[in-house]
Amino acid sequence: MALDKNQIARRIAQELKDGMYVNLGIGIPTLVANYIPSTMTIVLQSENGMLGIGPYPTTENVDADLINAGKETVTIIDGGAFFDSAESFGMIRAGKINLTVLGAMEVSETGDIANWKIPGKMVKGMGGAMDLVASCDNIIVAMQHTNRAGESKILPKCSLPLTGVACVKKIVSDLAVLEVTRDGFLLLERAPGVTVEEIQQKTAGKLIIPDNVPEMRF
Repeated sequence: MALDKNQIARRIAQELKDGMYVNLGIGIPTLVANYIPSTMTIVLQSENGMLGIGPYPTTENVDADLINAGKETVTIIDGGAFFDSAESFGMIRAGKINLTVLGAMEVSETGDIANWKIPGKMVKGMGGAMDLVASCDNIIVAMQHTNRAGESKILPKCSLPLTGVACVKKIVSDLAVLEVTRDGFLLLERAPGVTVEEIQQKTAGKLIIPDNVPEMRF
């Protein structure tokens, strides 16, 4: 059975390591904040000038002045800091972010990512995505494996305008966990109840299938 958005975020949270500085993109990635293990110290950074973002607020503790780069209300952990966007982007461009989690419309088998524009449709802009993919060595993508028409979004080559080239290290989709390698997409895990054959059928890019592909564990 395909994962829902929260399950994708929960699986990505397993990639976190104690002490990391992490940037979460808009959409599914922001949900990762809700699944950070209590035993870990993870510092979340946002392009609009926040360091130390906590999980989404409950109805009782919403503060309209606390918003992330996606204009969603968030919380702040003890010791959190606020600064201007210039300083925030300086932090990103200086390579101070250990992990970035982004959504994507397409990812190629060489690790290219397209996540900001569909030709002919109006967009507000790329935001911080280009800086993040150019400056962080560890990019994980959270995405649906196929589009609404059932066509693969995991491709030999992206057809949409690129955000970054050869930067994605790992993909967690609603069907599988894939590692981007020099030889193609290495299938690491499959969603509970999802077969290797289904993943293969819905992956247009080159898929490397080990002898044993375990189900994801939560």
